[in-house]
Amino acid sequence: MASGFFALFDDIAVLMDDVVAMSKIATKKTAGILGDDLAVNAEKASGFVSDREIPVLWAIAKGSFINKLIILPIAFLLSAFLPNAIIPILLIGGVYLAFEGAEKIYEFFFPHKHTKPQLKKQEMTPKEALEYEKTKIKSAIVVDFILSIEIIIIALSAVVGKSLSVQIMVVSIVAIIATVGVYGIVALIVRMDDFGYRLIKSSNNQKGFLNTIGHILVNTLPIVIRSLAVIGTLAMLLVAGGIYNHNISFLHDLFKNVPTIIRDFIVGLAVGLVALVFVKVFTSLFSKTNSKQSKSHS
Repeated sequence: MASGFFALFDDIAVLMDDVVAMSKIATKKTAGILGDDLAVNAEKASGFVSDREIPVLWAIAKGSFINKLIILPIAFLLSAFLPNAIIPILLIGGVYLAFEGAEKIYEFFFPHKHTKPQLKKQEMTPKEALEYEKTKIKSAIVVDFILSIEIIIIALSAVVGKSLSVQIMVVSIVAIIATVGVYGIVALIVRMDDFGYRLIKSSNNQKGFLNTIGHILVNTLPIVIRSLAVIGTLAMLLVAGGIYNHNISFLHDLFKNVPTIIRDFIVGLAVGLVALVFVKVFTSLFSKTNSKQSKSHS
């Protein structure tokens, strides 16, 4: 009886060693996409007044956690019963990410012409500010959903051939790290200025080490936020391009001698521009159809 008891503990120890080892491998495989996830979500979570940053970030983090609760069981079921469906799902997600990135670039060069000037955040009513928050939160959670699929699938690929129990534990660990780690760092970024102001206040506005560090943090935050907008756009294009280059051999062979980062950017931008043109044409046709229908009814 005792020997059987200790044998069970030995099996559990071996299993946990296997899980730890495979988790390290899976985490290394997903390191690049986690960096992209950080850049994208930090950009999405920025731009709010100080006292709303953490509540908004918490709402996005909860949405990210729910995303992974939805994706994980589906990923395990697909891996077990329908593995051929994983790549098409990744490619569809890649189209969405590429479209998001291409649309941001398009908007930079060809900004929307608004019929009336947009209100600044300081001029918004409480209701308008709440709607603005909801829109940004929803957008961040949708993008997180696509990135979460990529993270989970990459982590799952690292444990193919392992038992289902190992797959569940390893991929779940990576999913938790992705959520807690990414949003923990994002929280630190968006609160840089508050920490800086506290350091300045604690130094009684007298020149010294704390005062200098405080001013550096306060002055650096706007630069970091602006940079994250650019990095987030590039990240979406790189992730999308990487999805297509890794899963379509024709594209991989076509740009074989091109550095990976440039290859991923070219493919991601190309896919995004095609998707953007398609959406613009479809939207234009849809609006014209509605306009004709409204005129006929009048």
